[in-house]
Amino acid sequence: MAYDERVAQRVRSALARRGRTVEKKMFGGLAFMLRGHMCCGVLGRELMVRVGPEEYDAALGAPHAREMDFTGRPLRGFVYVSAKGFEADADLESWIDRGVRFARSLPPKASRRRVRA
Repeated sequence: MAYDERVAQRVRSALARRGRTVEKKMFGGLAFMLRGHMCCGVLGRELMVRVGPEEYDAALGAPHAREMDFTGRPLRGFVYVSAKGFEADADLESWIDRGVRFARSLPPKASRRRVRA
């Protein structure tokens, strides 16, 4: 599945104030990585947010949020948010804050260098 470029651009703009991010194609969409960890992403017109295990139940209780079940099983700590859940810029900012907060709580990942044989 592809991702909606308009949604991706809104996410890029919101993340620009929060530190350096890297974009990576993941889960059939586009993921945004902060310090080597996914914080959020776009799949179709939906937002993917990594909220972490402690915030998972609270995030699922938010309007328009549901389990991220990419593999057919819920991925605990990740949620999908339908487009209605982030129509307003303030709602998008709130979801991105959740993802950024969790990604920043993790130790930075060491960069991997590929060794050619």
